[in-house]
This record gives sequence, C-alpha cells and structure tokens, in this order.
Amino acid sequence: MIRLVFALLFTLLAVIFCLPAHFSFQAAIKKNHIDGWTKAWKFVRKFFKGVIFLSGAKVEVRGLENVPKDKPVLYVANHRSYFDVIILQTITPGPVGFVAKKEFKKYPLLNRYMDDIGCLFLDRENPREGLKTISEATDHLKEGLSMALFPEGQRNHGSEMLPFKAGGYRMAEKSERAVVVTAMTGLDDIFENNKPLALRKRHVIIEFAKPVYPHELEKAERKEFYDSIPSKIVDMQKSHQL
Repeated sequence: MIRLVFALLFTLLAVIFCLPAHFSFQAAIKKNHIDGWTKAWKFVRKFFKGVIFLSGAKVEVRGLENVPKDKPVLYVANHRSYFDVIILQTITPGPVGFVAKKEFKKYPLLNRYMDDIGCLFLDRENPREGLKTISEATDHLKEGLSMALFPEGQRNHGSEMLPFKAGGYRMAEKSERAVVVTAMTGLDDIFENNKPLALRKRHVIIEFAKPVYPHELEKAERKEFYDSIPSKIVDMQKSHQL
C-alpha cells in the first residue's frame, strides 16, 4: 500500500507541476510533428521510469534487437495492465504513441500528455470515427512516430486472450511500416491482481518478435500473418516461464 501511495503522490505532483511543459510540447509539435512528439516522449519516459522505480518492478526485455532503430513500427501487443503503456514507453528505441479507447480523452491533464506523445483516441462504437482514427495513426507512422496497438480492445486478466480486432493492422500496411508483435507477461501482477490495491515487486517480461512488413506480403500471406498474431503472442508467453 505504501508503494501505491508514493506512486500516486509522485504522479499527481508530476502532472500538476510539469503542466507548463505541455504548452512547450504543443508549440514544438506545431513546428514539426516528430520533433515535438520526440521531445514529449523523452520527458514522459523519465516520469514513467520514476513510476516503475517506485513500483519495484524488475523489467526483463527480450528481442529488443529485433526492433528497427531507424524507422517507426507498429507494435501489436496483448493488454493486461496500465503498466503495459508505462513500461513500453521506457524500453522502445524511439517515441511511440498509442491507440487508446475514447474514454481516456475525458481524463483531465492525462489527456493532454497523451496528446503530446501522439496518442489517438478510438471510438469503437462509431465505425466512421474509427476509420478516421486509423487514418490519423497511419499518418503518424508515415511522419516517423511508432504506434502501439492493443487489438483486444481492453485490459484482459483472463487466462486466454480476448478476440483480436484486426482493423488497426491496416495502418502498418498503408504506411509501409513493420509490425512488431509484442508479448507481455506478468504486468498485471504489479497492480491489478493485488487485493487490497497495492503495488508489488514483480518480475515482468516484454518480448519483441522480428519485424514483418505486411505491404511486402501477398494478400493471402498477409491474412495468414494477421490471423497468426494471437497464437504468436501465446507462444512467446509460454517461453517466458514466470
């Protein structure tokens, strides 16, 4: 419980007292999108590292050498915890925005920082708006910002993954960027699985698969790859043996 209290206080103070930085990021983004997003990412990453330190989590990263360093990618991952976003932001070689559910747009202050790092808010109940968001994410990838997608659509604490919504894969295809399948194990043990609510020291694993470029595949091969992503993540998780 003490860890959680310290983490919450740290978060609250950081969000409030660092709010002026938001306006600096927005000014930088208006001048050059990728430069502004990178500036914001470097700032937010330091804050997230502080949260991870307070949580006591031990983060093991596998396959980071698979992630292209000179081009943006689309990370496609399973989703179990708020720490998925926090930890992923601290280990990627470059800035990354997230496709988040629209409800996050209603959170004061948080929505500003999410916008600063290039996050987009997806309305799954409105197909037209959903397509617009995917188009915007495609533009982000073209401009040099990596994006992260959680096709399950929500945090999942079950023993099996939820059905994957594959519509977001098109952003990699249309931007001619790589998909990097990403498997995360144990992250919900840091916070969500603890009762009463508390932050616990936990060993977690994030693994990156080799990049795949969907636009280089034939239509049938591309569909086969997309369909294989959930099982690929499961296989990677089995090897983690936490």
